[in-house]
Amino acid sequence: MVKDAEKIQQQIDEAALLIQEKLGNRFDLAIILGSGLGDFVEQMLEKKVLSYAEIPYFAKSTVPGHSGTLVAGKIGAKQVLAMQGRLHYYEGHTMAEVVFPIRVMHRLGITTLIITNAAGGVSETLFSGDIMLITDHINLFGTNPLIGGNLDRWGERFPDMTDAYSPSLRQKAKDMAFRLQIPLKQGIYVGFSGPSYETPAEVRMAERIGGSAVGMSTVPEVIVARQMGMEVLGFSCITNKAAGKQADRLSHEEVLATGKRCKDVLLPLLLNIILEME
Repeated sequence: MVKDAEKIQQQIDEAALLIQEKLGNRFDLAIILGSGLGDFVEQMLEKKVLSYAEIPYFAKSTVPGHSGTLVAGKIGAKQVLAMQGRLHYYEGHTMAEVVFPIRVMHRLGITTLIITNAAGGVSETLFSGDIMLITDHINLFGTNPLIGGNLDRWGERFPDMTDAYSPSLRQKAKDMAFRLQIPLKQGIYVGFSGPSYETPAEVRMAERIGGSAVGMSTVPEVIVARQMGMEVLGFSCITNKAAGKQADRLSHEEVLATGKRCKDVLLPLLLNIILEME
């Protein structure tokens, strides 16, 4: 197990070295852009782009709406590293592959991660097009990305997840949303493995255990980020009501279409939060 972890660390080092050579060696924060939100990079200056396919040991993103590129650039005085599209467990990647980019970010010295996703609304107060600030999550993937060997440099074997989503960053997000007069909901994200959408019964279960929205990402990345001491800020774009909550059948096309509408609200919020980060 330890030998496997040491091998992964060697791969992390190699990937980080290539990124430093191609994109630079100083980054203040990273952001993962979910479905329909890739246009965020258009707000970045002095952009440099690197395909996942060019980075050693990075898996390829196969999902429509996820371009699979790493973009470095400036927002104000901040040097930002953005993932245009993430890796999903349901694509057939191992958990180690899904969270590999997060470990590489940490290797690059990044201590703040902003993560976005598309999600289905479970709570009666969430509607298509809403932006939800993630306050916590529930892991229903049936596995955990920390299973297996661990190295001390990655963090504790049993990391505390009390404040998985940084209270101070959440407060900054709420303050900025208030200043910009952007409606911002709050809630708990429930992560399923996918790729099938949740059944109405599963959605009812998620609601009864305290979930506000459901999706197929985010949880693994946040667990690993927190193990390594990164501060996390998370947002869900509510692209539809979850199964059993709306009359129409769910489709990925709907997710992408609503994601594009969400960006008009979420992207200005993200931009201003980053501009005011210390």
